[in-house]
Amino acid sequence: MSILSNLELIRRVPLFSTLTQLQAESVADAVVKRRFKRGEVIVEQGKKSDFLAIVLTGRARVVTTDSRGREVILATMNPGDYVGEMSLIDNQPHSASVRAEIQTDVLILGRAEFARCLPENTSMAYAVMRGLVQRLRQADRKIESLALLDVYGRVARALLETAREDPDGRLIIRDRVSRQDVAKMIGASREMVSRVMKDLEDRGFIEVDEDGNTIIKERLNSLG
Repeated sequence: MSILSNLELIRRVPLFSTLTQLQAESVADAVVKRRFKRGEVIVEQGKKSDFLAIVLTGRARVVTTDSRGREVILATMNPGDYVGEMSLIDNQPHSASVRAEIQTDVLILGRAEFARCLPENTSMAYAVMRGLVQRLRQADRKIESLALLDVYGRVARALLETAREDPDGRLIIRDRVSRQDVAKMIGASREMVSRVMKDLEDRGFIEVDEDGNTIIKERLNSLG
C-alpha cells in the first residue's frame, strides 16, 4: 500500500476541505505526522501546547482529572476530530487531557500556521467555530444528564452517543463496552453501571452478540 503524502492526508480531513490548492499545499508543508501508542498523552490538562492535533487513524479519549485523581471521560475522538484549538485561540492551558485509546496517528499543525490559515480562509474559521459550538452543546447535554437523569437515563444516553450506525441501519457499539469507562462518563460507580447494563440487556433494550458488540434497540431512546 502506498504511503499518502501530507497533501493527500489533509485533503481527507473535513476541517481542511475548503482550503484552496495553494493553502492546502502550504498546510501540507507545515504539518507533521505523529504516532501515539495506546495510553500516550496527546495534550495534557493544565499545560499549554502550540499546536492543533488532528486525528487521522485510531481513537483517543478526552478526560479530566480532579484534585483527588478521579477521572471523568468527557468525549471520544475519532478520525477527523481535532484538539488544541481552544488553547491556540486563548493561549490558556488545556482544560482536559487527550490520551490515545489505541494506536493513533495524528497530524500536528503549529500555532503560526494555524493562525495564518484562519484569516485566509473564512470557511475554515467557520468550521473551527462550529466545532467549538458542538463541544459546548455536548457539555450542556452532559450537565443536563447529570442534573436531570437517573443512572438508567445517563447510561442510556452514554450508549446512544457512543453507538454508530452499521450498513444494516443498526446502532451498534463495536467490541465490549467497558463498564468502568461508562462509569467515568456518567459519574456513577462501576458496580452500579454493571447492574444497569445487565438489567437493560435482560429487558431487551440492548443486545450483546457473539462477537461482544452491543446492539442498541430503538426503545432505548425512551430512557436517554
